[in-house]
Amino acid sequence: MTWIPLTENEEINTIKDQSFIEPQLIFKHSTNCSISSMAKNRLDRGDQPEGIAFHYLDLIKYRNISNSVAEIFDVPHQSPQVLLIKNGECIYDESHNGISINEIKDQLTS
Repeated sequence: MTWIPLTENEEINTIKDQSFIEPQLIFKHSTNCSISSMAKNRLDRGDQPEGIAFHYLDLIKYRNISNSVAEIFDVPHQSPQVLLIKNGECIYDESHNGISINEIKDQLTS
């Protein structure tokens, strides 16, 4: 998996803009949560779909960015959590044990 670190609030607007070109995924990860680590490991072991950018948000370091993501995309905060952004909107979100690379791939084709 090729992760793009999300470390600045301004990058959220870039992700939103880029989502009109190709889908963007944000993975919100709590580095001191075993469930979050398990979800990240499942994603890392999967085959990254082509044509989608994967962004990694460390919730411990960047909680303020996580709050902005929740507000901008109108999705309640959870951890761990994935948000799939397409055409400027969150078209899919999932958390905890529901996070799956296969489900993300399915959402890309629907």
